[in-house]
Amino acid sequence: MASTVAFTPAVAVGANVQHSRRTSSLRPVPRARPVAARGSAERDGAAAAVQARSGRTIEECEADAVAGKFPAAPPPTRPQPPSGTPEIRPLDMAKRPRRNRRSPALRAAFQETSITPANLVLPLFIHEGEEDTPIGAMPGCFRLGWRHGLLEEVYKSRDVGVNSFVLFPKVPDGLKTQTGDEAYNDNGLVPRTIRLLKDKYPDIVIYTDVALDPYSSDGHDGIVREDG
Repeated sequence: MASTVAFTPAVAVGANVQHSRRTSSLRPVPRARPVAARGSAERDGAAAAVQARSGRTIEECEADAVAGKFPAAPPPTRPQPPSGTPEIRPLDMAKRPRRNRRSPALRAAFQETSITPANLVLPLFIHEGEEDTPIGAMPGCFRLGWRHGLLEEVYKSRDVGVNSFVLFPKVPDGLKTQTGDEAYNDNGLVPRTIRLLKDKYPDIVIYTDVALDPYSSDGHDGIVREDG
């Protein structure tokens, strides 16, 4: 049985070609390009340009750079308007006109923030009694009876658009302790008040104060350690 022998073409010695076994073709090998060195004339021209701009030789500039002495940056140049642009002088006015505040229509058109009763939170001071009692330290304010006065106050507030309330209780002194245990009572004044309000007005928002001072016999917002 005859066999087939494949021969690889020979490559001439010294030729700038390379043989590829896959394609059996010859391709040129790129030669390295010589790097042109900067001539003395070009260096002298660069040094002359540096000296013409700064008034100093390139050796002096290099010495300053090594010593950390760099020249100050030139001041920024303000771009000039195109030729023929009219010059507008500032107005000599004693007061700045407030265009956006001149009329209610303009103020409504340009205002960024609008505050309505719906953005407000009404504080409600409550106690265990049935009657509303005035607060001496806050003229015009009352501690509301949690069954009657409180509901009436919430009703009037909702009528003008206020739907958010925060509760501040007046806990009887006999229920106050150093650790504020009454704050954990599920049937305390605040939990009962919340259930009453949400049953009557399910859509209102109720906030509560998490400080312990209404329940603490020490009068502090937290628990006082024995060492003070």
